[in-house]
Amino acid sequence: MNTAPDILCIGSVLWDVIGRTASHMRAGSDVPGRITRLPGGVAMNIAMTLKRFGLQPALLTVIGRDSEGDSLVTEAQAMGLHCDYLYRSDDLPTDVYMAIEAANGLIAAIADAHSLEAAGDKILRPLTDGRLGSEKAPFTGSIALDGNLTEDLLRTIATSPLFAKADLRVAPASPGKAERLLALLGHPSATLYVNLEEAGLLCQTHFNDSATACATLLSRGAHRVLVTDGGRAASEGTERDVITANPPSVLVTRVTGAGDTFMAAHIASERQGLNRPAALARALDAAATYVSGETPL
Repeated sequence: MNTAPDILCIGSVLWDVIGRTASHMRAGSDVPGRITRLPGGVAMNIAMTLKRFGLQPALLTVIGRDSEGDSLVTEAQAMGLHCDYLYRSDDLPTDVYMAIEAANGLIAAIADAHSLEAAGDKILRPLTDGRLGSEKAPFTGSIALDGNLTEDLLRTIATSPLFAKADLRVAPASPGKAERLLALLGHPSATLYVNLEEAGLLCQTHFNDSATACATLLSRGAHRVLVTDGGRAASEGTERDVITANPPSVLVTRVTGAGDTFMAAHIASERQGLNRPAALARALDAAATYVSGETPL
């Protein structure tokens, strides 16, 4: 690809295997539905949405040199994503995520991101060898970072000169990995994108609303925070103030990837010059359109 990337998406790029049904489900349910396989992972979902908003994202991740990996790279390139900086592993398989969604929400999910964790800082080589940056000339653009990275690697990133001048945008990947972001809580340029449950895990408490969650995370050292709460009000907070907005009311037909869509739409909106309230509103609109099953843009 000839055009230079204007944002890096670091983290999980894998196959999403999603089973969806219009029925309600409980443990042990056996119902008809549809099973799809699509490119996914937090970094991939963010990159795809950024591309739809007109940006040029590059993927930094590990993908195996297996047939699944070859087809995944082909799909990513066909979407116009930068794949020049991928780490292709000879001995690690391509990661996969599997989920079941029903009329009553996400029933269960398993993320097999062991290859990403095993690859460690190998995925960051383009930021050290001069292709995208180096310690003497660190990358100065925007980076979308996902919490599927190991806690040790996130701690390294929090203090590394390679990220000292970057605009870091961070997502936890899932509630089960939210506490990994504690390493980045005090980073001077990190913006955290979390839902209400993840905010509570980071603060070891329970919140009833996104505005309170934002304010508490800021008081604990966060530079900037966005907290979503499904169909209820979302909030964005800085050291100046906390603002809130309500998402549009829609019929929910899918949930996997909604948070990634919100984050990407917010990043793109700010890069395109929208102010804080407008960027928050546009991101909520994009996420609502996504969960409704309609075309994202």
